[in-house]
Amino acid sequence: MKEEIIENEENELFEHYRIEVDPGQKPLRIDKFLVNRIENASRSKIQSAADADNILVNQKPVKSNYKVKPNDVISIVMAYPPREIELIPEDIPLNIVYEDNDLVIVNKDPGMVVHPSYGHYTGTLVNAMMHHLKDLPLFNSGDMRPGLVHRIDKNTSGLLVLAKTEQALNKLAKQFFDKTTERRYHALVWGTFQEKEGTITGHIGRNIKNRKVMQVFPDGSQGKHAVTHYKVLEELGYITLVECKLETGRTHQIRVHFQHIGHPLFNDFEYGGDQILKGTTFTKYRQFVQNCFDILPRQALHAKTLGFTHPSTGELMRFDSEIPEDMTKVIEKWRRYLSGRESFE
Repeated sequence: MKEEIIENEENELFEHYRIEVDPGQKPLRIDKFLVNRIENASRSKIQSAADADNILVNQKPVKSNYKVKPNDVISIVMAYPPREIELIPEDIPLNIVYEDNDLVIVNKDPGMVVHPSYGHYTGTLVNAMMHHLKDLPLFNSGDMRPGLVHRIDKNTSGLLVLAKTEQALNKLAKQFFDKTTERRYHALVWGTFQEKEGTITGHIGRNIKNRKVMQVFPDGSQGKHAVTHYKVLEELGYITLVECKLETGRTHQIRVHFQHIGHPLFNDFEYGGDQILKGTTFTKYRQFVQNCFDILPRQALHAKTLGFTHPSTGELMRFDSEIPEDMTKVIEKWRRYLSGRESFE
C-alpha cells in the first residue's frame, strides 16, 4: 500500500492524505480502513470529514460506509492535527466582528499569536477562543488548534474565520484547500512600481541558512508553488501602499515575495524592511523614518478582506476591516511628508 501526506499550504491548518489501496485488500468500511492508517484520527473525525465530502475515492466523494476495494485511490482532507500540549482557556478581549452558530470572524490585533506553539503557550487567539466558546464540544475535543483553518502572522493584523462545529470546520478547510476563498491584504512596501498591477510567482520554502524565515526558490527546486497578485493603491514617495490578493497561502508569502522583487514590507525586521532602503541621506529624513518605525513597530501588513461560502447556508460571506491605527498614522505621516508639511519631529 502506498501512503503519502501531500504537502499542504503551511498557512492552512489541515492535512491532505493520499492512499493507494493494495490489490489484495478485502472490502472494508472506509472509516474503519482509515482510522488504522491516519495517526491520531478518530473514527468520528473521519466520519465528519466524509459528511463534509472531504473523502474522495477515485476522485468522487464517498460516505463513511463506503466499502474500500482493491486499487482504490483515497484522498482525504483532515482539518487539524491533534493537541500536543495542554491548552488553557484565557479571558482575553477579542474584536469579534461576526458570529453565528457555525463560525466566528475575528479582527486580530497585531502582536497576538494565533495558536499555541513552542515559546507561545498562552495569550494566543486559540486560548481566548477556548474561553469564549468553552461550552462547545469542538473547543473541548483535545485538538491543538480547535476551529482554525488558516492563520496570519503574530505581527500581522486582520481578519480570521474560526469554525464552531466539526461540520463547519471540515467544510471551511475544504474551501481553503481548494483555494476558493477570497483573501486581500493591504501592505506598505519600500520603493515604487513601474507597473500599477502585477503578479509575483515563485516557490517558497524554508530559508537554507535560517529556518525561522522563508525564501523564494525561483527555479522551483525547493519549496511550494506560491502566487501573489498585487495592485498599487497609493504612492507615498519612497514607500507604496499596495493591495495583495493571495492565490496560495504559504507561510510569510506576501512578506517574502515582496522581498524577492526588491520591495520589502515597511519595518519587516525578518525580511530587511526595518532599514532605510529608499530616500535621502539627510539626518532629518532618517529621523522621520525612525519615527514611523516607532509608531508601527511591526511589518506593515493587514488582512483586510475575507470571503468564503457559509458552511451551512451556502451564502457567499464577505467581510472587510479598517486598516489599524498604527498603519493609518504612518500613511498620514508620509502624506504630510509628500505635501511638504511634515516637520520630521
